Amino acid sequence: MTSSTAQCSGSSICAEHPAWRHNAGVWRLSSRCIDLTSRPCIMGVLNVTPDSFSDGNCYLDPAAAEDRALAMVAEGADIIDIGGESTRPGAPSVSEAEEMHRVVPLVERLAAKLPVPLSIDTYKAAVAREALAAGAEVINDISGMAFDPNMAAIVAEARAGLVVMHTRGTPAIMQRDTAYDDLIAEVLASLRYSLGRAQAAGIPDEQIVVDPGIGFGKSVDGNLEILRRLAEFASLGRPILVGTSRKSFIGSVLDREVADRLFGTAATVAVAVANGASILRVHDVRAMRDVALMTRAILAPQR
Repeated sequence: MTSSTAQCSGSSICAEHPAWRHNAGVWRLSSRCIDLTSRPCIMGVLNVTPDSFSDGNCYLDPAAAEDRALAMVAEGADIIDIGGESTRPGAPSVSEAEEMHRVVPLVERLAAKLPVPLSIDTYKAAVAREALAAGAEVINDISGMAFDPNMAAIVAEARAGLVVMHTRGTPAIMQRDTAYDDLIAEVLASLRYSLGRAQAAGIPDEQIVVDPGIGFGKSVDGNLEILRRLAEFASLGRPILVGTSRKSFIGSVLDREVADRLFGTAATVAVAVANGASILRVHDVRAMRDVALMTRAILAPQR
């Protein structure tokens, strides 16, 4: 752990030394940079799948997907993250061809119309290659590039932004084993390995963001522990992305269905920002942007 995070308790909000004071810099993408120093970055979720846990079957029509993307940008999204395969717990995989069919034409359509960069939520190198060629600028790989050995080379060649996330197994099986001897240490070790793989492929550090993978191969208590101890991920030296939006651990704590998890999500976003997150992946862009900006203003007053 770095000296800046060592002064913070792992069980308390790190208001004096939040990780983003030290790790948030410029995130370099294919054709632009995102400044993470002035405020949190909001990544809006756009799933073009029939079975995603929150918005499955809502945006399969390209016109509906475009309208949703434009609405999120109007609400303040800095990035749009497009998913063509559900990664909810228990979700079956889809073929490369089907995933490409869902996302590549949409990337082409949106890249010409949106002022913000597009991210692709995929762990398949072939899908990543085609999406990047169509205009995407970020690859958001839930496997930390563990599922497809060709992913690192594709990202390196395109000079794309990269999110490496921690998970344990594929979405179909990841919740079968959520026990860890030391959760934080094991997640950190896995992310360090992913960073090493990226660096070995020639991907510069300034293109890489880390995600501890809340909801992926973790128990309810494990997800809460990651949020409490998020500042420890500053030891990786990279900006931190957190995705808690509407997830099942919020429903478990509050006994709320997916559509009624706005306030629970807001609490997790506030704690994530307070403990070091620079990027928030959310469905409810306007509301969570307000939460993130207000939290940041309290902890890092500009005047």
